[in-house]
Amino acid sequence: MFPGASEYGVDVAVEEGAVDDLLQVSPSDVDAPPALTFSRNVFVPLTTACRYTCTYCTYFDPPGQAELLSLEEVREICRRGADAGCTEALFTFGDDPDDRYTEIHAQLEAWGHDSIHTYLREACEVALEEGLLPHANPGDQTREQLAEVADVNASMGVMLETTAEVGAHAGPRRKVPGQRLRTLENAGELDVAFTTGILVGIGEDWRDRAESLLAIRELHERYDHIQEVIVQPVVENERWSGGSPDLATMRQVTAMARAALPEEISVQVPPNLAPAKDLIDCGVDDLGGVSPVTDDHINPEYKWPALRELEEIAASAGVPLGERLPVYERFLPAELRTDGFDGRLADGADGDREWISAAIRAALEADDAAGGRYRSVLRDGETAASH
Repeated sequence: MFPGASEYGVDVAVEEGAVDDLLQVSPSDVDAPPALTFSRNVFVPLTTACRYTCTYCTYFDPPGQAELLSLEEVREICRRGADAGCTEALFTFGDDPDDRYTEIHAQLEAWGHDSIHTYLREACEVALEEGLLPHANPGDQTREQLAEVADVNASMGVMLETTAEVGAHAGPRRKVPGQRLRTLENAGELDVAFTTGILVGIGEDWRDRAESLLAIRELHERYDHIQEVIVQPVVENERWSGGSPDLATMRQVTAMARAALPEEISVQVPPNLAPAKDLIDCGVDDLGGVSPVTDDHINPEYKWPALRELEEIAASAGVPLGERLPVYERFLPAELRTDGFDGRLADGADGDREWISAAIRAALEADDAAGGRYRSVLRDGETAASH
């Protein structure tokens, strides 16, 4: 049982034998991908407040210094992104920021909101109005909090990071693996297409890494809702001087992710943080969200690569590069898919379940009527996959 699992009502367990088997996986045991994909996004840091104080994170500001974007600022960021050809609005903020920051809570109240989640809902609606598909990553969420915003998001996410208790989750309020797993389970119960991942190098050991990947797999097998798993190295910054994992570590853990996860789940590495060129043959098939407009506000010292750099990564691996939407195509209803939909995902997630809400469906259909920017992205990704 993982730490905090019983407290949050999570019934997730992994077999010791499966852990042992996964620990034997090496890069030579997995196949390189047939293609690489990425999403063109804008990064919208709704607030820099967070109730946690993880020692590797530069995103949070101390109480009294944190900021909260106004809806006018959100609209301007989204408008610039749409003008630059982006399709995704990536909303981030720390876990329950209004819980510890009185100024943030007071500002939300002045704007007519009793929580950050009702404000996030309004911000996502602004993104939709500006022609972007929201993908919110608001940290740990109760089922009620997730339900508040799920229908105005094309997909959502939270990094599991690790199922281990680690010293890097320092402070009086620590991240609890059981709570993170509960968030992943909430998303599955609510039919939310979901992104998660592991953070490598924060004090976990190899067994922890294997257990984390297998816990994600178990939840996906239960709900069929995980669209991608990020394998992200911790990086040096003004708050973290504990080093980053070396290339051999990243190659092995990436191969472990590919071996552990079902084929329909993409394995992603962030190209501004990880040596992507050296990891493609370990099973990486996605390079994540990259912005031509905004910084990576979580890792501001590490600049997004330009599109030509992504093309160079793909060329070095000898595979085509295609753009994708923030929600993977297997979650779209049949009438919104491209004709050349990749058969390896065709038996995936739709069935009798509604993964796309009426609001997101309306946005996709309106885009088709206006000339099909989303549709052209779907075709671009499908073309790459068909090579």
